[in-house]
Amino acid sequence: MSAHDRARYLAYSNAQRHPGDFSKATTAFYHPESTINVVHPYNSVQGAAAFQRDVLASLQQAFDGLYRRDDIVMAGRYDDQSWISATGYYAGRFCQNWLGIRATQELCYLRFGEFHRFENGQVVESYVFFDIPELMIACCQWPIAIGPGLSRGYTGMIAGPATHDGIITEKSDPAEGRKSYQIVTDMLGQLATADEAWRPYWHDNMMWYGPGAFGSFIGMEKFASFQVPFESQFEGWAGGTKSKGLTKHFTRFGEGNYCCSGGWPSVTGINVRPFLGQGPTGERVFMRVCDWWRREGELLVENWVFVDVPHLLLQMGYDLIADN
Repeated sequence: MSAHDRARYLAYSNAQRHPGDFSKATTAFYHPESTINVVHPYNSVQGAAAFQRDVLASLQQAFDGLYRRDDIVMAGRYDDQSWISATGYYAGRFCQNWLGIRATQELCYLRFGEFHRFENGQVVESYVFFDIPELMIACCQWPIAIGPGLSRGYTGMIAGPATHDGIITEKSDPAEGRKSYQIVTDMLGQLATADEAWRPYWHDNMMWYGPGAFGSFIGMEKFASFQVPFESQFEGWAGGTKSKGLTKHFTRFGEGNYCCSGGWPSVTGINVRPFLGQGPTGERVFMRVCDWWRREGELLVENWVFVDVPHLLLQMGYDLIADN
């Protein structure tokens, strides 16, 4: 990842840190014919102009004074491709209904996660996640009473890294990035194992910041009280680095003490037990998922997670957007 590409992302993000028109920043950042994948109900948007018109403009109309703030920004290479990834929040006064969510007329936060692939100084492919359920919960409009785990966990605004060093503006030690990448890759290979072989990769007091519909948890045992039941709700689990040819990561890379990954889809399984009040359907579903991890030494200590829950529920026969 060149310093020029990193600077282009930071200029794009900085342009959205103050209320105003995002269109110039979007036009400069994206190639005119870029493919921009956005969580359901947007799904796929072709070109910078359509993304500005259909996605960003709708946010600006719904949230007065809309601006964004990054908590993590990192860059790297995957399969000889250049990527930048970021996560943080949009903020504004929720003044007009958005995606069926009724406006509250109060300050609201919308969590985002993004991955951008660069060619010749412009973005040609993006993946944009919004945590729509987290916003619905904050607005007291989430229609599902249970989560996938043994408890609902914490639901609310998610903090950035405890070390306040997530915005990486200069190239870091490549060896540290490789180490972060390898620890995460090895850990992913141990998910959905009978002996919970993922445990040695995590600090005992780890923080798992899940999507709003899943909840967030502190400590390995509380995380296990989510992860183990969640895995059991889907048979033939595949994902991460054990895809069985059914899913794949579009990117996964490390920079410094951080690592990130995303798949569209990333995880799949056959729904064999009730999940978020639906099913079991007995059908295979595919999950769009992305993560950011922070490590200290040899252990992972923080993990920010997105799942395109509206898209997942739609596959199970429940249209969260239309029915809200």
